[in-house]
Amino acid sequence: MTPSGSAPPAPSAAPSAAPPPDASAAPSTVSPGASARRASLALLLACAGTFLSFLDATVTNLAVPPIAADFDVSLTTVSWVATAYVIPFAALLAPAGPLADAVGRARLFLAGVAVFTAASLLIAVAPDLPVLLGARAAQGLAAALLVPASLGLVLAEIPAERRRAAIGVWSAAGALAAAAGPALGGVLVEVLDWRALFCLNLPVGVWVLIAGRRLPAAESRAGRGPDLVGGLLLAVAIGSAVYGLTQGPGHGWTSAHVTAAFGATVIAGAATVLRALRHPRPALRLDLFRSRSFAVASGVSLAYGAGLFTTMLLGVLFMTDAWHYSALEAGLAMSPAALVTALVGVGIGRLGIRIAPRTMVVAGSALIAASAAALALFVGTEPHFWTLWLPTGTVMGLGVGLTTVGVSSAAALSVAPRHFAAATGMVMAARQVGGGLGIAATAVIVAEVSGAGARPYAAVYWFAAAVALAAALGGLALRGTPPPAPRPAAAAHAYEGDQR
Repeated sequence: MTPSGSAPPAPSAAPSAAPPPDASAAPSTVSPGASARRASLALLLACAGTFLSFLDATVTNLAVPPIAADFDVSLTTVSWVATAYVIPFAALLAPAGPLADAVGRARLFLAGVAVFTAASLLIAVAPDLPVLLGARAAQGLAAALLVPASLGLVLAEIPAERRRAAIGVWSAAGALAAAAGPALGGVLVEVLDWRALFCLNLPVGVWVLIAGRRLPAAESRAGRGPDLVGGLLLAVAIGSAVYGLTQGPGHGWTSAHVTAAFGATVIAGAATVLRALRHPRPALRLDLFRSRSFAVASGVSLAYGAGLFTTMLLGVLFMTDAWHYSALEAGLAMSPAALVTALVGVGIGRLGIRIAPRTMVVAGSALIAASAAALALFVGTEPHFWTLWLPTGTVMGLGVGLTTVGVSSAAALSVAPRHFAAATGMVMAARQVGGGLGIAATAVIVAEVSGAGARPYAAVYWFAAAVALAAALGGLALRGTPPPAPRPAAAAHAYEGDQR
């Protein structure tokens, strides 16, 4: 089943590109039971890897103060613990997608998990801050490799009629990790030590590597990779943009290195586009934007990321500052929204109802905007967890779950199966860049809005409501009704083409 706004399957769009028969890739050689077990294994492993990567993007926020105390450095310096992860993660997501499609999703996924696990161990035993920062950058690189490869691997194994459910489960794993990071981080830092955050990754990573040896060999056959020079230029463009956005509030938007970062973004971005127009295997897949659903999903993902990252960061900051919650209390207060997000992601796939991506994106983004606006209107310095935070958090969690699944569905299934990973990487890169913009906006608003107490935080919630509303309006451009599911023969044909 393909979602609203998705492009027709590759065989019907390009019948002349039919691959030659390949007995090793034909689904008919695999029994239905073995195929189902293989699909379940791929989904389980992909969810585990994705959970780890998104968990580490947020779980360290509450560990920054103890790391600063342990290494005797300022909070400004140790903030690079988060930045060193975000920059390579955002910069390499887009080129990693075509790379996964070319060299094999399973191969790149397992390589990413291996590097991620090794980097986690290095962080846990890091003797000084430079070693820790280098290992965090390696984690970000590994996460960029494994995330688009994971969804591409799942969609290649899951039958067309079950892909919407698989995207729901996969999206729930990432959304739960991103939202549960503050709670888990607060518990581990307060009960154990900041190093325990990274030890948590080790058994999961090792299990994924061991179980991953059973992934299908057909998904790990080598192919021709994308343009490496274009990939490097794209990484520079996105990385310098994220760097400028995250450093601008602290160092000044007109400072030399922030200005240089934005200049590098413009130059590298223009060079990337020029190479994409001329290279036969570009790192930036401009051709994917011929699908209206993919183009719209990318724009929505940018606005959605700005709102999502803003509310995630602001929740912990507000409760610890204005409500004087401890780090543990603030983290636990974020848990209900995380639980709702996960339940929505899994539930959408199990309802058996064909919900169009446009419906999910518009409804989900509208709920996020409404809950953020409610917080902007009623939040104050007096704690009101049960009457304000819990109900608005529940609504926001519902909105995050719907929007995450809707955007992922519209993007991944709007392209041919052989381009699943490339589409996923580009849309998630847009969300990360949007998140960097949202974090930068949060810092600017809090610093510039005068007044004590909750007033600066209310202004940030208005910003979050505005960008969520923009995402809802953008979602209206998605096609309203999903096209019919492809016939089994067409699905098999697409699968074979994906194995080439």
